[in-house]
Amino acid sequence: MSYLKKRPEHQNDRPSKSKIALLRSKRLLRPFILLLIIIGFFIGGGWLVFKMAGDQHFSVIQEKVANILPMKITKILITGCNLTSEQDVKEALGIQVGDSIFNFSVQDAQDRLNDLPFVDHALLKRQLPNTIIIHITERTPFAVWQFNHHFKLIDRKGEIVNDHGMSGKDGKAFLQLPLVVGYGANTSASELIDILSSQPEIKQHVVAAVRVGNRRWNLDLKNGTVVLLPENQELPALQRLNRLQKELQILDRPIKTIDLRLADRLIIQEDKSFLNKPKDTDNPDNLNNSDNSNNTSAPSSAH
Repeated sequence: MSYLKKRPEHQNDRPSKSKIALLRSKRLLRPFILLLIIIGFFIGGGWLVFKMAGDQHFSVIQEKVANILPMKITKILITGCNLTSEQDVKEALGIQVGDSIFNFSVQDAQDRLNDLPFVDHALLKRQLPNTIIIHITERTPFAVWQFNHHFKLIDRKGEIVNDHGMSGKDGKAFLQLPLVVGYGANTSASELIDILSSQPEIKQHVVAAVRVGNRRWNLDLKNGTVVLLPENQELPALQRLNRLQKELQILDRPIKTIDLRLADRLIIQEDKSFLNKPKDTDNPDNLNNSDNSNNTSAPSSAH
């Protein structure tokens, strides 16, 4: 009877070469994993503190985290500025490149940005480890509103856009935008200005649109002529005036008022100061009647 020699049990438990390699790699990676956990803890904890902080209640914690994690700002990215200068945005932000990314109040900085002229609202974000991102949404001025001897920039809704008066970009806006005058002109301006934009030959002659009784508009022209528009019928009236301009150059003549309030009649008041000047009898464009009447009323031929 033969006897087989049994292997010791501890030899059966010997790990394979692949297991040994895996264990060695784990031991090598362990310090790096621990380091990543520590870094993640500080960054995540710091970010959570500053995300939650109203900054007044957490100011002590904020300073300590800023000292522990002295991440410096290297980039400030600003988008959305057309009427607002980047310099104004940076001044309102209250920090600059080189400062700690944690050592300021996001909410306070955002409130200061929202107070800038032309700014409707601002979005400010920290992007760790070194970037501040700011996006500005502006309230674009649509027109200038004159009321009670004051001039204000307004948006399409007629709401006043904060401005610094007749200086810098604000001054350029005052000079370039349409002027509307009178009570209620601010809230009614967008519809009229859109209609005028559809009639560029007329619009180029207009200096201001004056609201009358908060019901209808008069147009003041560059040559001093006043065009009286009907209530709620501005487009057909201006189309009619456009045809008269093409056919008769009516806006280039010495006329004081052009009354378009009646759809079937055109009423013209000639300029008396021009009538008192010596007349050129050979000028076929002379609008004066032989009886020197100052008012001409005739059925409109342009409909």
